[in-house]
Amino acid sequence: MTVYVIVQVEITDRKIYDRYQANFMDVFNQFEGTLLVNDEAPKLLEGDWAKNKVVVMTFPDRQAFTAWATSPAYTEIAKDRIAGGKATILLAQGLSD
Repeated sequence: MTVYVIVQVEITDRKIYDRYQANFMDVFNQFEGTLLVNDEAPKLLEGDWAKNKVVVMTFPDRQAFTAWATSPAYTEIAKDRIAGGKATILLAQGLSD
């Protein structure tokens, strides 16, 4: 069943975060995911939001997501994501396919 990854990021060190972004697609494209949203200027419509970027990805199932998220290639570049920003990451199951 399709899963969605919703990421909200507060970029705290642009140089380090940009290094992560520069390597992201090369790693991401090795897996079964699809990048749906990558927006550093989303419009807040309601409520409070202290982040400045939103990313939405989809994977065919939880196993595909886990293969990407725990891969040596991604865990290596994720060090820059962690050092360059503060993220809230959600994994949500899609509706029945």
